[in-house]
Amino acid sequence: MAMLLGGALCAALPALASADDKAVLQGAEQAAYLDGLKRLYLTENERQALLAHSNALLETYALRAGYQVGQVQRQDLLYRFSVGDAGELILREETRGAQGTAIAVRNQRVSVFGIDPFIRYECPTGGIRCVLFNPADGSPLLSILRDHQGAGELAKALSYLIRNVQKG
Repeated sequence: MAMLLGGALCAALPALASADDKAVLQGAEQAAYLDGLKRLYLTENERQALLAHSNALLETYALRAGYQVGQVQRQDLLYRFSVGDAGELILREETRGAQGTAIAVRNQRVSVFGIDPFIRYECPTGGIRCVLFNPADGSPLLSILRDHQGAGELAKALSYLIRNVQKG
């Protein structure tokens, strides 16, 4: 699924050759990225495309119990974003035990007004997960399977989503 999404997105996004006009390229790069997502998810709405892409990446790179070999309490960690009130994202976290038992759901509201939209992430070499951090306070926001490329793509999509929600 990750390869399919990545391949489709790469095919939909034009390559940018020069870095001389950094401001122009950032605008052009952002427009190309958003246009590619809108084509990929068959919508004209940037926010819907960014939400769909973020949630597809969260599903693709979900930290599932099957990846947690040797862990005492193996569990699935599943996430999903939605837009709440103005200037707010809602992150739904679902934790399931290894046998599908003991399901716990937690919703976290992330206010995006007045924050730097850049999402920082870390993928420790000795671990099985990547952690994406809340841009508001630097606390851990969510964990996904340890995949640098997937974490980078998710961080990029979430950064654009935060910018979109900040616009109102």
